[in-house]
Amino acid sequence: MGIVKESFGQTNDGQAVDAFVLENAKGMKAKVINYGATIVSIEAPDKDGKVADVVCGFDDMAGYQSDANPYFGACCGRYANRMAEGKFSIDGVEYTLAVNNGPNGLHGGHIGFDKKVWAAEMVGDTVKMTLVSPDGEEGYPGTLTVELTYSLNDDGGLQLDYSATTDKKTVLNLTNHSYFNLAGAAGGSVHPQLIRINADHYTEVDDDSIPSGRLLPVAGTEMDLIEPTPIGQRIDEVQGLGYDHNYCLNKSAEGELSLAAVATDPESGRSMECWTTEPGVQFYTANYVDHVVGKGGAVYNKQESFCLETQHFPDSPNQPGFPSTLLAPGETYKQTCIYKFGIA
Repeated sequence: MGIVKESFGQTNDGQAVDAFVLENAKGMKAKVINYGATIVSIEAPDKDGKVADVVCGFDDMAGYQSDANPYFGACCGRYANRMAEGKFSIDGVEYTLAVNNGPNGLHGGHIGFDKKVWAAEMVGDTVKMTLVSPDGEEGYPGTLTVELTYSLNDDGGLQLDYSATTDKKTVLNLTNHSYFNLAGAAGGSVHPQLIRINADHYTEVDDDSIPSGRLLPVAGTEMDLIEPTPIGQRIDEVQGLGYDHNYCLNKSAEGELSLAAVATDPESGRSMECWTTEPGVQFYTANYVDHVVGKGGAVYNKQESFCLETQHFPDSPNQPGFPSTLLAPGETYKQTCIYKFGIA
């Protein structure tokens, strides 16, 4: 294992951005940048040993800063996913957030963690990124300090370890928003690829993707992905333009690291396991990606990639029946997510 540090250009306001390339003993590579703590590329072999980059992204900072960027590979926060009407309350005090997704807040606001330059350092065989979000930023209370550590092991696992502390009660929900295509990032439709999600329930949502508070069973519906299922098999029956739903993971204990999902590309033989300590995972089939020009001039379109965003449930601060996303002084937020690549 080893890490190579290189320049990735600079932001529009002149901040230097660094890239870190992690490599394991089997020749698998992952590149991350400290703009948005973003995963830029993951190079994984297929059944014949042919290596391909399996995540969507851009070649340069111009792409990552463009309005066309749908959070490719980024860390989303302070609150990933949606917050109804951009409002929540703590101890009777209402906080108002940016509304940037129809009538609701999404992924932390106009300038979320995905648009920040994080401090970054190599620590042994890991890359540790740190971000301090000041009290009141994007409407959220408390000065929040977040650490995200990336590591790549010889079993093909890219591991993301998050921790965070605050000096005032706040809410927190972090995720990674990588878009995967196991045939290769420019590999076309993901409809033939198989997905299995270890969840018997999902959160019911309205047409703006805001939860009702009800957890609905997947059994017998187009949401049932308990067994390996071609992504495209029933996608046209799904509410909205395709899958964009939070699955409530089957867990034997709160916070346990467990297998959330497995994706497989039958043609290349590549597989990816998603492991998480979080209670949910958002399965999203890139329904709003429309002619985005990415790495090497590749053009990405809808349902040509998918996301497995490990998370607490959307709008949890406004849903008392959901697992809590409250973080208080003296507590430490912890999360582990592993994307593990292999051959099916």
